[in-house]
Amino acid sequence: MDVLLVEPAYYSKYPPLGLMKISAYRKSLADKVHMVRGLQGPIEGFVPRRIEVTSLFTYAWKPVHEAIEYYHKLYPNASICVGGIYASLYPDRIKDHFPYADVHVGLNTEAEKYMPDYDILEHTDSWKGWDGSIMFTSRGCVNKCPFCLVPTMEGELRSVLDDPLQHTHPDHKRIILWDNNFLALENWEDRVRALRRCGKIVDFNQGLDARLMTQEKADALASLKLKDIKMAYDGPHEKGAVHRAVDMLESAGVSRRRISFYTLYNFYDDKSNFYDTPEEFYGRVKDILDIGCASYPMRYVPLKALEKSTYVSPFWTKEQLEAVAKARRVIGFGGAFPPYSALVEKFDKAGCFDEAFRLEPPAPSEAAPVGQLEVEN
Repeated sequence: MDVLLVEPAYYSKYPPLGLMKISAYRKSLADKVHMVRGLQGPIEGFVPRRIEVTSLFTYAWKPVHEAIEYYHKLYPNASICVGGIYASLYPDRIKDHFPYADVHVGLNTEAEKYMPDYDILEHTDSWKGWDGSIMFTSRGCVNKCPFCLVPTMEGELRSVLDDPLQHTHPDHKRIILWDNNFLALENWEDRVRALRRCGKIVDFNQGLDARLMTQEKADALASLKLKDIKMAYDGPHEKGAVHRAVDMLESAGVSRRRISFYTLYNFYDDKSNFYDTPEEFYGRVKDILDIGCASYPMRYVPLKALEKSTYVSPFWTKEQLEAVAKARRVIGFGGAFPPYSALVEKFDKAGCFDEAFRLEPPAPSEAAPVGQLEVEN
């Protein structure tokens, strides 16, 4: 049959892995597949009998609804199935709005084992020329962090791809791993050996667990072609592990400037009593800069939020959250706070959160030399 794959017009830094796997699966059944992004007119000579619509985060639901309605009107005789994160968390909401649509909750187990079909990206303006092989070699996680979607969507840690080379496109320059906790895998070393053999740039995109870093793991990671290494620093309880991980990576030959930390803020959970405050967040950012690494602030959004920036933790104010967002744009670089000397000095001299994230010119007596906050080369 003819199958239409639809990626709604929300923002995404990466192409739709789920749809690419579904495309590979459908082609194995001899189906004819076409993928579109956003709302597009009829495809000449192509009348789908089935339409697969993916979804991303819950707050990006509006483009998903628009796509379902649009393609149902365009192809009224086609069956429609909606999957992805929003669909998995809000299946009843989709059914209430679109009773004619089926909803797939969780992973598509039939398509999961297939290497993504990158050929379909060449028919879209957004992803044409894509050069990265995206993959999960494992699903789930050993941790059950209260702010994380993974336990809900994927469950316990398990291997799904022992050899990453099986899903690596020969023409791609890089491998993008979406494993949620790579270092917790029992056979992490075998995977590293395979990644080393392929000789491509490796991006542990979801970050590595600093608490699981050992010198052996640091040495193995350093043997790969890494652009950078991402880890997480979610609370002050992780400070010791963060410092040890950085020291071990540096000992293995990884420059501290190439290490960044996802830095959670605006989170509160009364059940686990896990939360952060502006002052505590400022302390973590300052600590990261002081050890020579970059901080990438990650504002918490509730798992089922239908609006992106409306949630404010009881320990934060709207103004404080806006101050972080503005500082990322004005004195940050690519949304992060790198360990540039001017930024390190600014955060070290600040006595509190408000001073650290204040962007208006200081009083004349406090004026800094011209160019102090310019980005260094």
